[in-house]
Amino acid sequence: MPTLDHRGHRIPWQSFGDGPPVLLVHGLGSSGADWAFQIPPLAARRRVIVPDLRGSGRSAHAPGPYSIAHFADDLWALVDALAIERVDLVGFSLGGAVALEMALARPDRVPRLCTINSLPSYRVDHWKKWLEVHVQAAMVRTLGLPKVARMVSKRLFPHPHQAPMRERVVAVLGANPVRAYLDTADALAGWCAGERIGGLHARTLLVAAEHDYTPLDEKRRWAERMRAEFAVVRGSRHGTPFDAIAATNALLAAFLADAPLPADEALAIDPPERMPGAPPPGILEAFAAEA
Repeated sequence: MPTLDHRGHRIPWQSFGDGPPVLLVHGLGSSGADWAFQIPPLAARRRVIVPDLRGSGRSAHAPGPYSIAHFADDLWALVDALAIERVDLVGFSLGGAVALEMALARPDRVPRLCTINSLPSYRVDHWKKWLEVHVQAAMVRTLGLPKVARMVSKRLFPHPHQAPMRERVVAVLGANPVRAYLDTADALAGWCAGERIGGLHARTLLVAAEHDYTPLDEKRRWAERMRAEFAVVRGSRHGTPFDAIAATNALLAAFLADAPLPADEALAIDPPERMPGAPPPGILEAFAAEA
């Protein structure tokens, strides 16, 4: 897996396919490999660039503290190193914040921006958000990430047929260094781009799970302020790229091609008979390979 050295940090990345570039940015406690279900369909028509953020994946031991601006700067350095002038951005959860920060930093270089279960502000302005931030951090410190990962996996993927997804969460999230995980969570908790969204030039899509951590009404209000398109995935929880693979891929395919988005009734959690038991062959191996 190739890497970029930037400001003393090692940024691992992988690339798939050819065509107009799209950069996929992963979520908290995750890595680029967790885009495994989106990479093959996107790579059929696009060059798909998939990094690990500093403090995550193969860069998990990078020293903190971190910030969303640091993450965005790292990824622009990668885009520049690859001699890419304009790039579409897709970010999930934490990755949505990073992608939005990238688009605001260099608005003329981002034609399209899609965020999945993400907000332009993670300021703790409600008691429920305070609980999400501080209770989970306290649990990580006292119980350790492997135990917390098991609890998170059940919250994200509660259905019997989603057992493979739960196992993946336990394996990936549970393997994170505690300090890096908490530093990354702290970076997100203090970040807000709400006052800057008027500087966004990209065509924007906000994808929201019906049962995400934050209310749909809050995301709708942000979409209106951002003049963004808005799509709701019925039955999905926070892990939409995993529990609603078909809907996620259909939305990305349409949005990145400037085609009409799928009808609302087509956007739903994957039924048991369509949920894969494992990622597509070869994808995880590509991320594990040495440069």
